[in-house]
Parts: sequence; C-alpha cells; structure tokens
Amino acid sequence: MARREHSAKELFHKLTLRGYDDAPVKRVIEALVKEDLQSDNRFTEMYIHTRINKGYGPVRIKQELQQRGIDNTLIAHHLERPEEDWLEISRRVREKKFGKALPGDIKSKIKQSRFLQQRGFNGDLIRKTLGSVEE
Repeated sequence: MARREHSAKELFHKLTLRGYDDAPVKRVIEALVKEDLQSDNRFTEMYIHTRINKGYGPVRIKQELQQRGIDNTLIAHHLERPEEDWLEISRRVREKKFGKALPGDIKSKIKQSRFLQQRGFNGDLIRKTLGSVEE
C-alpha cells in the first residue's frame, strides 16, 4: 500500500484474498477513508495522471477505473479535459510510436488507427489525430 494509492475496492479485494473476513475489512477501509488515508478521489486523480503519462486515452482509462470500483461521476470529473488536450495527447502517443509523418497509405493508417484505439482513444480523436499530424 505504501508504493501507490489504492481504491477501496482494490484494498477490499487484496485483504479478502489474504483470508480476512469481509465485515472487519469493510470496517478497516471505512476507518481509513474517515482518516483520509484512503481516498478514491486521490486514487483516481493519480491513476489518470499516471496512465496519461504512459500514453493511454480516456476510453481505456475509464474502463480500468471502473474495474477498480471507481464511481462514474468521479471518473468523469477527473477525465474532463478540453478535447484539445486529448488530441494533443493522442498526437504525442502516435508520434512516439510512428514518427512525425502522416500515414502514407491505407494500410499504415489502419495500423496507426488500431494502435490508438487499443490505447483508448475514441474514433473522433483518432480521425483528427491521423488527419492533422504536423510534419
């Protein structure tokens, strides 16, 4: 727990896997939340920051956070960025993998599009990224 923030769901899962009973684990997590030692808000903020720095887009980040038990309202609040920010992130991710030049043929465009989609960028961002990369 000391290395990174954890969501309440992650903590519950880790502790119950180690054989602790559900009820005491829930009480401990509630106490941690009350003392602000565990915060899904803080976890969400740090998780999004880390995943963006690793080149992931909003769709994938949202799915990963949902799997970790984070509420959709909290996710939306922290993922809320101007489209220009996400566009810049997707351009940077594409450029790091494929270079500055736009894809020259349909095969390259499909390959780059699939890569960005797997990274969690939506179709609209992908079209704008591949259609407006500066050389």
